[in-house]
Amino acid sequence: MARYIQPSCKKCRRLGVKLFLKGDKCLSDKCPMQRRSYIPGQHGLMGRKGKITDYGAHLIEKQKAKFHYGLMEEQFRRYFEKASRQRKIPTGERLIQLLEKRLDNVLYRAGVGTSRQMSRQFVLHKKVYVNGKSVNIPSYSVRAGDKITFKDSLKNNVYALSFKERNISPPAWMNIDNDKWEIEILKEPSKEEVSVPFNEQLIVEFYSK
Repeated sequence: MARYIQPSCKKCRRLGVKLFLKGDKCLSDKCPMQRRSYIPGQHGLMGRKGKITDYGAHLIEKQKAKFHYGLMEEQFRRYFEKASRQRKIPTGERLIQLLEKRLDNVLYRAGVGTSRQMSRQFVLHKKVYVNGKSVNIPSYSVRAGDKITFKDSLKNNVYALSFKERNISPPAWMNIDNDKWEIEILKEPSKEEVSVPFNEQLIVEFYSK
């Protein structure tokens, strides 16, 4: 499976927005976005960014969303196509809903992993159960009523312990029981309950051209 292996901070600097790809590390003073505001590359120090075209503005929003959730282009496009096939809610809102329901994202939102990449590793290493069954697919889509639990070995992981210590306020669409190490999905996530660093409407317009 293809994966991005270049420095994560280059993505944020190129797009000019913090995507928190390294989780809590992005809050420290060592974060390049804190120390260097110029874009990466040989000519970044010149600070001259050409005028952004209409196409460029739409592309940037798509890239923000793709990097934010840690997806490659083909995978992200499949989510968009799935979102566009329904007519019940706006395509942009449905796209966010589908991305938020990914199992790796759920663990990140709940605070089990300090980044989506870390949460993805927990899933791939078979540390996560959904309704009592082991799931090792990060893109697994959770549904209302699902209960997520964890393998005992994960409960002693120094990073996963933040699940109990950080006391993160969960989104309204999930309930967290820190003592039982259990996450329950209460309902479908909605746009109003999710904070994202991109404009989903521009993404819809990008793929509609």
